Amino acid sequence: MKTIGLIGGMSWESSQTYYRLINQGVRDALGGLHSARLVMYSVDFAEIETLQHQGDWEATATILAKAARALEAAGADFMVLCTNTMHKVAEQIEQAVSIPLLHIADATASVLKSAGVTSVGLLGTRFTMEQAFYRDRLEQQGIRVLIPEESQRERVHRVIYDELCLGQIRDDSRKAYLDIVASLAERGAQGVILGCTEIGLLIQAADTEVALYDTTRIHAEQAVRVALTDKPAD
Repeated sequence: MKTIGLIGGMSWESSQTYYRLINQGVRDALGGLHSARLVMYSVDFAEIETLQHQGDWEATATILAKAARALEAAGADFMVLCTNTMHKVAEQIEQAVSIPLLHIADATASVLKSAGVTSVGLLGTRFTMEQAFYRDRLEQQGIRVLIPEESQRERVHRVIYDELCLGQIRDDSRKAYLDIVASLAERGAQGVILGCTEIGLLIQAADTEVALYDTTRIHAEQAVRVALTDKPAD
């Protein structure tokens, strides 16, 4: 079994979900008392969040590259960056180490293509919804990406930072998100990506008839498959 390196803390609310899903996946695959071999570097999200909203992405890249080097030194065979937004600096993280990074958008695209999805809605932070780094990665693989309207994007973003990252789950926010999911489906989305690792704490597949693609679960499941294969992680 390979050792998984997790870069977490963005926020720790979703990082603990990664930890649980990965260990459950290894247990289910191997049985008995098996659990995952992993190391985690958890950052201080307050520092990252401030830099995000200042637009200082180079500074965030420096912090996460340091985390990646620490994971490599600790014996990780590959890395999982436990956040969608910070894949904006995925290239800088990859350049800092010799071990591979499992990209969350690629894992999601693989699942979408297997399901025959060619048009999908995207929920996430404003950075993920509005900037090109995430949408382009999907569109280059033949998947059309729809994002919510401006006022909806603001609501989605605010709920993530002001509620979900603080562990607050509110019924009115769940309803707002489900209304946005429905509106994306009406515009032609065959499903909706939960493109922030906290969103799965608020809405799940059972809440709507629209297909939801939870990136946290997809990413964690891919990490388990890579950890349990004999092939190099690439």
